[in-house]
Amino acid sequence: MTLQETLELHVKAAIKSLFKAELESVEFQATRKEFAGDVTVVVFPMLRVVKGNPVVIGEQVGQYLLDNVDLVKGFNVVKGFLNIEINDSYYIDFFLSIKGNDFYGIVNQKDDNAVMVEYSSPNTNKPLHLGHVRNVLLGYSVAEILKASGKKVYKTQIINDRGIHICKSMLAYQKFGQDEAPTEDLKGDKLVGNYYVKFDQEYKFEISNLMAQGQSEEDAKKNAPLLLEAQQMLLKWEAGDEDVVALWKKMNQWVYDGFDVTYKNIGVDFDTYYYESNTYLLGKEFVAEGLKSGVFEQDADGSVWCDLTEDGLDRKIVLRADGTAVYMTQDIGTAIQRIKDYPDVGGMVYTVGNEQDYHFKVLFLILKKLGFDWAKNLFHLSYGMVDLPSGKMKSREGTVVDADDLIKEMADTAEEISKELGKLEEYSEDEKKELYKTIGLGALKYYILKVDPKKRILFDPKESIDFQGNTGPFIQYTYARIQSILRKANVSNNETMSTVELSLHDKEKQLIKQLELFPEIIQNAAVQHSPALIANYTYDLVKDFNSFYQNVSILGADSDVEKNFRVALSKTVSQTIKKAFKVLGIEVPERM
Repeated sequence: MTLQETLELHVKAAIKSLFKAELESVEFQATRKEFAGDVTVVVFPMLRVVKGNPVVIGEQVGQYLLDNVDLVKGFNVVKGFLNIEINDSYYIDFFLSIKGNDFYGIVNQKDDNAVMVEYSSPNTNKPLHLGHVRNVLLGYSVAEILKASGKKVYKTQIINDRGIHICKSMLAYQKFGQDEAPTEDLKGDKLVGNYYVKFDQEYKFEISNLMAQGQSEEDAKKNAPLLLEAQQMLLKWEAGDEDVVALWKKMNQWVYDGFDVTYKNIGVDFDTYYYESNTYLLGKEFVAEGLKSGVFEQDADGSVWCDLTEDGLDRKIVLRADGTAVYMTQDIGTAIQRIKDYPDVGGMVYTVGNEQDYHFKVLFLILKKLGFDWAKNLFHLSYGMVDLPSGKMKSREGTVVDADDLIKEMADTAEEISKELGKLEEYSEDEKKELYKTIGLGALKYYILKVDPKKRILFDPKESIDFQGNTGPFIQYTYARIQSILRKANVSNNETMSTVELSLHDKEKQLIKQLELFPEIIQNAAVQHSPALIANYTYDLVKDFNSFYQNVSILGADSDVEKNFRVALSKTVSQTIKKAFKVLGIEVPERM
């Protein structure tokens, strides 16, 4: 039982004893720093059942708690706020209960219903870029947070491996590729991406020529020979043309191999994959069922629609007049297929940018109308764009920030800053290289994940690798500092800790209070699908530790009891940092 749950029982008992009234709930908040106390009870809501002056009521309740509850050692009332001071023994006992518990805050699987988290879901016509990086980091972290909260999780992606954009890369390679193949210096996804850019360059050249011959820009865009050839290639692919399908398979495999290297470098993984080439025909059977049940309606031209105007949305097409599916149809079918493939899935999280907010409102509503009970557990993890100081990225023009290049740049920046600080003289070159990557990746991930997913980000690589402030390297450095303290302390893990007559310093108490929040933070982050809650909690924990470190002597404590307690407290803080960063997908170095 948490401190607030315990106090709530006692406050309710106080109200019953003093005023013969029943409280439904008790409102708590953190005590403001200018007042003495560890937790504050808000008296004003009690006035619904107890009539009187809130200050007087607060005084009476505070005195009752002081007289009857051992863990309360004092109180004060400021206006309608009852500030309660808690005995050190409560915090010491709590700390001893979590000391050495490697799984504190992390819940073993307790839910039979699994959650499927979709993220990345790239096109196979270009390498992963900075926008994908935010998607991947968010999706992976939310999956890990849900796992830590007690859920069974499947990580998945749907790979967009068909369509006109894929054919553009294929056609440009066919025309200009001269049998070029991936090399050690040129990954397959980058090679294919180069031809996507090449198509755009040649396409624009053809448009210019047609316009010079008198065509309007709109007509020129439609009539450019390259585009017509790409459209013809798509028809051939859909008809199963052997040569086109063979080229498609070869180039897609190059891209998959390239993606695998990037995912490994970023440190993310997947449990299952879906491919649009296998799913684009799914969903049509459910359109037929929806027509029978009245969920959908057919227009005179044969097209099928879902009328959502009564739900505050619009009419949404689910089948064209020629009988071909649209993306909505495919997404309906894919969602249903996933439940067939994984019957224990009771909900799904879609990590997709906020430009698709409306699409997912419609998708979830249609699935509910089709009668799928699990549709109430679908969540769109919507996120904002990532901008750079230099402006917006464009894939067709080759102005994107490539994910692999970004990872390398982060490591290079970490190297440059670390050399300026001069902290790594004793490291071998291999150790330095590994550390630069850990710091660089940690900086990138933390910078992106500490921001609420819905917000747009302006990403500045240099600003993210700062060893001061709310950054990944600052937290990593604090973790490494604690490891150094632990090595010097030379205290046995199995040493029995005596806490008799131990009196807590305010900084020690604050650290323990922060540690007590960790399980609640994990659960809240899972409910809200927000890695930012964990990132910023970790920063607060690190700030509290550094304040403790600067104000309280750890290894030079006045007694062995104090020293052992402070070392154990430091170790528990470091374990909590490591667990928090693990669900964010960030590593922590033992030395820095």
